[in-house]
Amino acid sequence: MKSIYHYASVSEALEDLNKKGFVTDFNIHNENIKNNPDHYEIVHIYRYEGDTDPGDEAVVYGIKSNSGEKGVYVAGFSANSYDEVAQVLIEISIKNRAR
Repeated sequence: MKSIYHYASVSEALEDLNKKGFVTDFNIHNENIKNNPDHYEIVHIYRYEGDTDPGDEAVVYGIKSNSGEKGVYVAGFSANSYDEVAQVLIEISIKNRAR
């Protein structure tokens, strides 16, 4: 993992990543990440915090596959927004920090 940014909104983060070539929507293809986490690297993390409601918090991941495909995954960040793929991405991020 290389970068963590804070932007005013999820859409701003997605727009920035799109400009950097992260065009695949990994939310649609999430089974690939869940089943093959070693094939993916988290390159960017964008965190959005809601102004008043913690349930509005989200994380936007900029992800690159071993094949060179670049895309994004958007996950809720609150305690009640558990998502198996988001958990895998957290584990990938933690593993890459140890390097």
